[in-house]
Order: sequence, then structure tokens, then C-alpha cells
Amino acid sequence: MGSHSVAERSVASRRKSQVKRRYRAARRYAFGPLHLDELSDDQLLDTRFCQLGLHIEGTPLEQRIARLYEELEYRGIHFRPHCWFAEEWFSPDGVPGIAIPFYLGHPRLMRLERKQMLDVEGGTEEGCMRILRHEAGHAIDNAYRLRRRRDWREIFGRASLPYPNFYSPKPYSRSFVLHLDSWYAQSHPVEDFAETFAVWLKPKSRWRSQYHDWPVIKKLEYVHQLMDEIRQQKPKVTSRERPGSLPTVRTTLREHYHKRRAHYGLDLPNFFDHELRRLFSDAPEHARRPTAAGFLRRLGPKLRREVSYWTGEYQYTINQVLDGMIERCRELNLRVHRPKRESERNALILLTIQTMNYLHAGNHRVAL
Repeated sequence: MGSHSVAERSVASRRKSQVKRRYRAARRYAFGPLHLDELSDDQLLDTRFCQLGLHIEGTPLEQRIARLYEELEYRGIHFRPHCWFAEEWFSPDGVPGIAIPFYLGHPRLMRLERKQMLDVEGGTEEGCMRILRHEAGHAIDNAYRLRRRRDWREIFGRASLPYPNFYSPKPYSRSFVLHLDSWYAQSHPVEDFAETFAVWLKPKSRWRSQYHDWPVIKKLEYVHQLMDEIRQQKPKVTSRERPGSLPTVRTTLREHYHKRRAHYGLDLPNFFDHELRRLFSDAPEHARRPTAAGFLRRLGPKLRREVSYWTGEYQYTINQVLDGMIERCRELNLRVHRPKRESERNALILLTIQTMNYLHAGNHRVAL
């Protein structure tokens, strides 16, 4: 065993060291933003987040974050949340900063996001600013530990309530501000505060006149008074941690999108494809006919009103089903080939049936 075993152990040790060096080198390797355009979708999806090599500097985000800081300064707030790239939008509990989704770091990643998720949350300047204001509300809550105040809890409720996986909004409630889509303020007391702060922060929002006869005006007045109280105070929490920052994430984009699509139901079977193909056509001889997606979109307001009248359901809920039908019509390249009146009647019947199926399946909830 003697010398032979020692030699074998020496070789094994060198190989192990080489593997470790390759692993460390792989972690340091990054494609860099300039190389992302050269990658196919499959290559991008097999890329780990720690390999993306993204930086906020030099991107449109840099100007948008600067704009957020200017809005805070205009309100007399000297606090500045730090920002970093992560897998999604969030502000971690106890950290006065904002995590920004990776795809906003490069146009190529935005195209992939749209292809995978059908949307780019925060992809426009105005959309991005709306979310930044909301996340700034979370960050300032963390910085000054606002949720621990008794008056905060009396206005917004207990921040310790568990976060739901889904929530069922009340579209006509006047007890919450309207800022992000899907009546997001209704999802949790912490989100209620962040949404109220965002409306208050937005320049020229005219919140006093817009909400003057709504119960939510009390929340807005409270935020106004609270910010006046703390604006000159130093933050109680000054951590510069960056939880979930991309260099620490070894997950691939493919794994990331698989989880997100499953969470939001984007990979569920499209059960009404058969019915849509009966109502519309993808036959070559109808290729010059109007698109079914455009037809349903134009008819949308009328369809929502009529289905709401007969089912008693909120138009918001009906619109979730209608949006799904429109998206599938676009993906299937369907065309309107029957007379207009007949197509309208059939679309109304189909939307009514699918809305009832949607409700019966328990899908009339918004995923958080």
C-alpha cells in the first residue's frame, strides 16, 4: 500500500484542486451585458444568474432611480434606499433597500421575460416608476421601523399577519388607494402602506382631490403627517445588505421561469382551445379575415358588461378569462370567419361558460 497509495492520493488531491479552481473560475466568469445579444433563448435559459454580469450603472434604471431620489428630496425626505439586481421586485424585511428584477438590466433579457411571462413588469419608464415608489414605501417602512408604531397598526392593521398566496380583491372598495394593478393594496397591510405611500409620493398626484370623499383619505393624511414627522430623522436601520443579489444566485433562468410560470398558472392546459377553434378558424383560406384576438378586444367592454349582468360577477374577474381567450386566439392565429352578429353571440356564450368554469375551479384569486 505504501508509496503507491501515497501517489494515488497525491494525484487525487491535485485533481480535486483543479476541480475547485475550475469551479471558482466558473463562478467568476460572466457573459457580460454586451454578450447577451449573442445568446439564443436556450443558451440564456441555461445561464445561471451569477453569470449575467449585470450592473445598474449605464442603464435606463440608473436615471429612474435618480428620479426616485429626486421625488424623495422634493418631499423633504433625505433617506435613499439602495438598489440591486435580483430575481424579482421586492424589499426584504429589515433591509431599507430595493431589489430590482434582472430583466430590466438588458433589452435582451426583457425580450426573454416577455416571451416567458407575456409581460415585462416595470418595462416602461412610467411602469418602473410606479413600482419603485411602491418599493420605496417598503424600504422607508424598514428604515424607520414604521410598522412597529401603534398608530401605524391602527391605520393599516397588523404587519405580522401571514402573507396569503392568493387574495380576492374587491374592485369597488374605496378603503384602498388605486396604484398598482389588481388592487394590490388589498393583499396585505404592509402592501396597503406601500401603495398609500406611492400615491402620496408621486409628483402632481392630487391625492387630496382624487380621494377626498373616499375612506382611504384617512390613510393618505396619516402618511402625509408621518412623513412630515420623520423626514429630518436619521433612519433606525442602515443596513446595506443585498439579499438575493445576482452574484450569489446559482439558479438558472430556466429553473426560475419554470417556477414562476407554474405559480401564475401560465403552464396550465388551455382547456378552451377546442371551443375557440369551433368559434374561429385557423384555416389558410381565412388568413385574410380579421383576427379573433382583435375582434374580442374590441368587443371586450360589451362582453364584460353582459356577462357581468347575467352572472353577477365582477367585470375584473370576467376580464381575467377574456384576457386568456384573447391571448390564446393570438397564439393560435385564429380568424373571424362567420358573420359578425353570429360571432358576437357565440363569443358571449363562450365567455359566460368559461367564466363560470373559472369560478368553479377557484381561480378567481390574484397570485402574490
